Amino acid sequence: MDPIAGLGSKAIIRNLAKAWLVVSMAAALAACGGEGDEATPEPVEQTPPPATPPPTPNQPPEISGVPETNIEAGQDYSFVPSAKDADNDFLEFEITNKPSWATFNVETGALTGVPADGDVGESSDITITVTDGRDERAIGPFKIRIRGRSQPPPASNTPPTIGGTPAASVTAGTAYSFQPTAADADGNQLTFSISNRPSWASFSTASGTLTGTPGTQRVGNYANIVISVSDGTATTSLPAFTISVRGPNNTAPVVSGTPMTSVQAGQAYSFQPTATDAEGNTLTWSIQNKPTWATFSSSTGRLTGTPTAAQVGSYANIGISVSDGGSTASLPAFTITVQAAPNRAPTISGTPGTTATVGTAYSFQPTANDADGQSLGFTIQNKPTWATFSSSTGRLNGTPTAAGTASNIIISVSDGTATASLAAFSITVSGGSTPVNNPPTISGTPATSVNVNSSYSFQPTASDPEGATLAFSIQNKPSWATFSTTTGRLSGTPSASGTTTGIVISVSDGTNSVSLPAFSIAANSVALGSATLSWAAPTQNTDGSSLTNLAGYRIVYGTSSSALNQTVQLANPSLTSYVVEQLAPGTWYFAVKAYSDTGSESSLSNVASKTIP
Repeated sequence: MDPIAGLGSKAIIRNLAKAWLVVSMAAALAACGGEGDEATPEPVEQTPPPATPPPTPNQPPEISGVPETNIEAGQDYSFVPSAKDADNDFLEFEITNKPSWATFNVETGALTGVPADGDVGESSDITITVTDGRDERAIGPFKIRIRGRSQPPPASNTPPTIGGTPAASVTAGTAYSFQPTAADADGNQLTFSISNRPSWASFSTASGTLTGTPGTQRVGNYANIVISVSDGTATTSLPAFTISVRGPNNTAPVVSGTPMTSVQAGQAYSFQPTATDAEGNTLTWSIQNKPTWATFSSSTGRLTGTPTAAQVGSYANIGISVSDGGSTASLPAFTITVQAAPNRAPTISGTPGTTATVGTAYSFQPTANDADGQSLGFTIQNKPTWATFSSSTGRLNGTPTAAGTASNIIISVSDGTATASLAAFSITVSGGSTPVNNPPTISGTPATSVNVNSSYSFQPTASDPEGATLAFSIQNKPSWATFSTTTGRLSGTPSASGTTTGIVISVSDGTNSVSLPAFSIAANSVALGSATLSWAAPTQNTDGSSLTNLAGYRIVYGTSSSALNQTVQLANPSLTSYVVEQLAPGTWYFAVKAYSDTGSESSLSNVASKTIP
């Protein structure tokens, strides 16, 4: 067969802050129409696509903001409302009763201007509206008072108060009504306004009453509704609220997923159930008997956490449920057993000095670590009589008073279960006088935190007055890090969260040793994101013939549009969407190509992007 041409495409991503990325791939397999957020395919003959389900109901736009209502002539005025659209539709703004001294931007909704002395007075019944082409929402009506340059600012005004709790849901075909309570301590006349009024409701600017009866075609959620009251100078608002319109015969959501029932202490646990709702209602998750070591998302249902060794045991009767606001569905109750991790022996290293001089201090500090983070204890065999030994740090130090040799010295470290030891060594003490040795110096301030999967590096600065060769050592080195005894550099990349404490970096000139203050390094978890890609299946070859041997798709992605170096192969021609997970914060770029069962491939589609916060 002929090679498959590049997927023609058009990907428009207007709002990367949206929770999911949707990449729209055209049905025709033709030469790629270009790169970037918007590309146009070359014209090709296309087989009529299969029947598609009816479009989902439009989600109206949202608009919010509180405009300034009292300024002085000659003063700059600027009000820019905030607006967004859940469907990522293109938004346009309009205004009624615009002040003659002001200009209005239909793309941003910005109302700006500088009133002149001749504009002193009041502009009333100003309304700013945003539309997505199908539904509209508005702020207002409101007024702007212009006072003369010589007039004092308005007298101190007490803002009005507003209260009330609106109902959060209504069944289609049933009347909805809410009237807030409001008062003004100064006795000023009050005017009400609303932002993001539902299209099926009416609103009274005199009483603040929101009423209406939604039809069955209005089933859905109407979010970020804000009712405000103004005394002409100050404005007070109720908290934003949502009204969920439920169908008269609501169908319960469907939930599925099989959670893992065991996890090892110190390892990450994660379970993400899936849920759908026939009416497309917003879903809210809940959990019963959540393990104390876990966190739970009420918006996604995801259960995650990393149990510690102290949390070994069984966590029973865990129940995860999802609700559409009217009905609830639940997974079967399950148990998670946290198993103890097998013990790993500690490690110990270091090169002790093997000579000493009468009257001169001797010191040696080994480096020890435990991959399980357990407390360590040190022991010594055949300790020199002139020396002292620390069972908590393993440090051997002292000043010999007579010549001689202490042999077969062994320093060991234990985590309470397993033990590791340095090779046996001897210390020979010689008599006579030797020049006084000055200890080396060490300095530097190590970073005390690093993100998981990010690199960490710290190198202290050290010097010796006599120019002696220096050797570095470390106590309580993080298990994910490496340490250079030549430079003192501590570096590495943690793969899991956790904190290593009591880290001590020391330097020795062979006779004396000095150390930096003990410090800790916390490896912090970084939330990962995901991107949902969707496309229409190709139906034609480049010569116009029907495509009958489509074998699957390849998704390529990366952190640069010119370096899509990660690949997901989907050997299933019936797929039209895929969720790319485990995406670190930053901007990611995606493209799709199709391939046949003979190995022929299309060229890449357009490149779309998503920013993971």
